[in-house]
Amino acid sequence: MRVETCLRFLFCLIFYQLHYNEGSKAVVTIGVLLQELASQINIPLNSTIYKKNMFDQRAYFSTKILKVSPSDNFEASQTLCTLLDSDLGVVAVYSDSSRTTPILESTCTFFEVPFITTSWKAPSPAKRNPEEVRAMINFFPEAELFAKGLAEIVRSLQWPSFIIIYENEEGLIRMQEILKLQEINPDSKKNNIVVMQLGPGPDYRPLLKKIHNTTEDNIILDCEVDKILPILTQANSVGMLGLHNRYFITSLDAHTLDFSNLNTTANITTIRLHDPKSDDFLNTVHRWELTEFENHNRRVPLDPYSIKTETVLFHDAILLLTDTVNAMTIKPGINIKPLACNGTETSDDGFTLRKYMLINTPSMTLTGPLKFNDEGGRTDFNIHVVDIIDDSVIATWHAGNESMELHRNYNQTFDAAVSNLQKITVIVASKIGEPYLMLRQPSYEGEILTGNNRYEGYSMDLIAGIAKFIGFNFQFEITDKYGNYDYKEKRWNGLIGELLEKRAHLAVCDFTITPERREVVDFSMPFMTLGIAILHKSQTEKPIDMFKFLEPFSTRVWLYTGTLYLVISIVLFFISRLTPGDWENPHPCEDDPEELENIWDIKNSLWLTLGSIMTQGCDILPKGISSRMAVGMWWFFSLIMTSSYTANLAAFLTKANLEPAIDSAEALSKQTKIKYGLVKGGSTESFFRNSNFSTYQRMWLSIQQTKPSVYEDSNADGVLRVQTTKLAQYAFLMESTQIEYEIETKCDLKQIGEKLDSKSYGIAMPMNSPYRSAINKAVLVMQESGELGDLKTKWWKTKRKEASCDNQKSGEEEDANKLGIANLGGVFLVLGVGIAMACVFALIEFLWNCRNISVEEHITYKQAFMLELKFACNILITKKRVKPLLSEEGSSQQSDKSAENKNGNKSIINSILHSAGSNLNIVN
Repeated sequence: MRVETCLRFLFCLIFYQLHYNEGSKAVVTIGVLLQELASQINIPLNSTIYKKNMFDQRAYFSTKILKVSPSDNFEASQTLCTLLDSDLGVVAVYSDSSRTTPILESTCTFFEVPFITTSWKAPSPAKRNPEEVRAMINFFPEAELFAKGLAEIVRSLQWPSFIIIYENEEGLIRMQEILKLQEINPDSKKNNIVVMQLGPGPDYRPLLKKIHNTTEDNIILDCEVDKILPILTQANSVGMLGLHNRYFITSLDAHTLDFSNLNTTANITTIRLHDPKSDDFLNTVHRWELTEFENHNRRVPLDPYSIKTETVLFHDAILLLTDTVNAMTIKPGINIKPLACNGTETSDDGFTLRKYMLINTPSMTLTGPLKFNDEGGRTDFNIHVVDIIDDSVIATWHAGNESMELHRNYNQTFDAAVSNLQKITVIVASKIGEPYLMLRQPSYEGEILTGNNRYEGYSMDLIAGIAKFIGFNFQFEITDKYGNYDYKEKRWNGLIGELLEKRAHLAVCDFTITPERREVVDFSMPFMTLGIAILHKSQTEKPIDMFKFLEPFSTRVWLYTGTLYLVISIVLFFISRLTPGDWENPHPCEDDPEELENIWDIKNSLWLTLGSIMTQGCDILPKGISSRMAVGMWWFFSLIMTSSYTANLAAFLTKANLEPAIDSAEALSKQTKIKYGLVKGGSTESFFRNSNFSTYQRMWLSIQQTKPSVYEDSNADGVLRVQTTKLAQYAFLMESTQIEYEIETKCDLKQIGEKLDSKSYGIAMPMNSPYRSAINKAVLVMQESGELGDLKTKWWKTKRKEASCDNQKSGEEEDANKLGIANLGGVFLVLGVGIAMACVFALIEFLWNCRNISVEEHITYKQAFMLELKFACNILITKKRVKPLLSEEGSSQQSDKSAENKNGNKSIINSILHSAGSNLNIVN
């Protein structure tokens, strides 16, 4: 109770002291010209004046507020004259009318009354006389410096290209430094900066549709704050407010708008000069609310985000003005008087007050540091760059040292991009092509596949892994081309077109990173490294010839040799019968034999010549001079023929295993027999078209001039053409990874030579995509964990329905220098036929011998057959009786009959031979 009494006494004492000293204070009137009397600046004006009058004992402030015309200069000047000539006059004039500022400033300058404004003012084109003093003090940033700050902010956004939409000429002046960022590149597919005027409105869709057709995602919007939301709403209706789109709004009052109703994932960036979340600002707003309640007995709840920049700037202006006036009331004091516009009298201390304001530092400001040049332009301020969606300051540009300070680190940028990506279904553009993306077959009859379940492959698993890491949903959309620039239609097609026209967020397949594509889209870090290589057939198609061993000699030589073999055998037979040296004594123990024997019958003659030509020799040889001479010549002939055959056979049987003549791009380019082609419109075509290497230029010229065309629409068509072209007369240029995939199961194909270049596959996305870092991080994690390698093994080997060529290829490599059965099959066939014929003749001889035994021994043919068969099957017996062993009785009878038959047969044979000998003179 005692404490409360003390507090009441102290309050009463302060109140009395204030009222007592009020009469001794200098009364200072501040003139205020407003376009609307109910302006928001009344709140900081009342609060500041109340605070100064309550706690400051040097001056008593009052205000005189008049409504000024926003566009009529004459009326505005009359209102200013009324203000200057009122009561005791005004210490300074403030106006929020930007269009009438020149006439108001000129009038104040004439009467030397400080003129305060918080509006943007265009820089004066004419140079001012340095000795001329102007009355203006502008708390809005100096125009040229503000334009430079906007340009630095745009530079920090790292936009390679953008469109500027401005409402009026003032906006175009604010964009002057941004326009200097234009990079002139004659080879560029599009302008770096495009400038468009907004138009009268309120329907801005025609302009927005025109921009949408340009595929440009980066837009700088400079317009009145009340037009921002209608423009963005209409942009949303034409598909220009998606994840790809980025907007930079130059209005300093964009923070007062509610963007939540747009329900967008677009990146919207704006700027402001103050921080609505700072403690100083919140305390000041709270003090404004208390002042309104104490002075007017009304509650005015103020949302910090509803406070306009003009209001905050006016707070700093009125604060600086009152502080300076208070400082001047001490010494030498300040003299204020009414001024008549029809007179010549000027303010006594107006320019002195302005001079002190330019160098004074207020107690507290809400828009950062205050510093002015001699012309009253503000040269020190901070521009805060704000991501309007999550209301976070991502950077600050300091005008004092013209430096940019980034507040959002990598993790915050990453989290923001991931958060936006998780809000939508990511559209992934791709292209059907093994093994990257293939149509999935139903697992059971009647199954209906929809959405992503329709596809499978490397690309599907890659995006699924990235989506799992980041946490977003995705949907695949198919196109038929990789993407190249159509000079006739002046647009990109294929996957690039899908990204540029905002129909997809990502593009993935066997998509090569090229300089042309990187001009218009961004790529992730490579997920696969490769190069261009040559696909060709493993070997030339030739029919299998089992009688290839006959190729060393022509058919005529073989016929001549066979005929000569028969002729020589017959000639040798007759020569041996003519020459005495070949008639020999059959019984060497008899000195005077009655008969001589000649062993050179037709059978032995054929055997001798055959053994000679087979280089095997013979167990009997001729002894006569003439027969030896004939055999010697045949041996000489056999030596030459067998040696020639052996040498030529080795060459003919091994030439099929020789390496092909085409083993590199250099060799391919120097021949004209084998044609070569590539996919039209792909990165391989771009490589050869842009290459400066002479070999590749020669190949490119050949590809263009070859008729019929060697181009193919896809890699699959090129592979099929390589396989089906006869005699391996076509080679196909394609990426090495795709060649690896094809030759894994197509054993008739192989890669020729080394890679012609080095390139990479990447995931494409729109230029300057905010989620690029997130995609890169996911790819890097998959690479370091080995998941990318596992995916390649899965789709290149494990998931293949066809049998792998690995085992077959290893066997072929081991036997590459060996002759195969296809080369020597005829030799085996001849051997088999010869042995078969020998078996047939042996059977015939066996049956004929059984017939002779049955006749000679007077037994049945069956008995003779069984006896001989049992004997032949008993392999332990090595000696054979002249006559078969029969029963005793049967044996004697059979022996008698056999003897008779033998004598009878012998007598018949002798009589035939004697008669023949008499005719041929041959002695038995």
